[in-house]
Amino acid sequence: MKSSGNILTVHRNRRFDAWDVLIHLTLIIASLVCLLPFLHVAAKSLSSDAFVIANKVVLLPRGFTFEAYGKIFADASILRSLYVSVIVTVAFTILGMIITVCAAYPLSRKQLKGRTALTMIFMITLYFSGGIIPEYMLMNQLGMLDTLWALILPQAFSAFNFLIMKTSISSSIPASLEESARIDGAGHFRILWSIVLPLSKPIIATLSLFYAVGRWNAYQDALFYIKQAVDLRPLQLKLYYLVIQASESFQLEATQVQLSNPEVLKASCVVFATLPILCIYPFIQKYFVQGVLLGAVKE
Repeated sequence: MKSSGNILTVHRNRRFDAWDVLIHLTLIIASLVCLLPFLHVAAKSLSSDAFVIANKVVLLPRGFTFEAYGKIFADASILRSLYVSVIVTVAFTILGMIITVCAAYPLSRKQLKGRTALTMIFMITLYFSGGIIPEYMLMNQLGMLDTLWALILPQAFSAFNFLIMKTSISSSIPASLEESARIDGAGHFRILWSIVLPLSKPIIATLSLFYAVGRWNAYQDALFYIKQAVDLRPLQLKLYYLVIQASESFQLEATQVQLSNPEVLKASCVVFATLPILCIYPFIQKYFVQGVLLGAVKE
């Protein structure tokens, strides 16, 4: 019996090892699928035009040069667009988190009457929206066209992020903790500031990342709302115009960037726009993992 038990144990260990290998291979393949395209684009941005035109650049630069980035940084309008994007992204993220927290906390409390109906009203916006034309007409009537507020206010609240925040507060903040704070004389704002927010750092960091990445990558609303104020064009819209200009035969954007090969310009623009947001991940990675897992296991 003992030997048979050992045999069974060996078989189980082998089975678990096989699953571990399969899981590791799956994760490695998924990581490569995400990483290799970016490495290919980065290699093209650092290669000379001749090698890119000949399709000889795969994962490593050929004819290593910073010429593309030098011409991008030489254009003052691109640096100004980078500054606008940073300002809009920071303001958008802060405002979005303030609205999300202020909506999620009261609607997560069971003593609030009508919280189910209010939550359903927020959830309806996930499935129905007014559309692009009504939104443009609203921005026009409010006098927000060609202003930074047109890029900050319309999308500052996300019903999806609100639902995540509400669920996190409900599952991670016990009612007994709030009751003990009330016994000590704490009000709603005191409980929110001293108890809920400190215990919700992981989910706050996660949702802040969602807001920041979503705003940083967006350019469609700027394409509609920022028409005459060229100085207010964010980086993504500026690079969109540069890529279109490099691909077409007509002039769309006043710029000093002139490259013989449009593919090099596209690659350098993609890397230039991606690196700033990538620099944020290492600082909030630990909070991001914790925030994603919140509410996944309930006892």
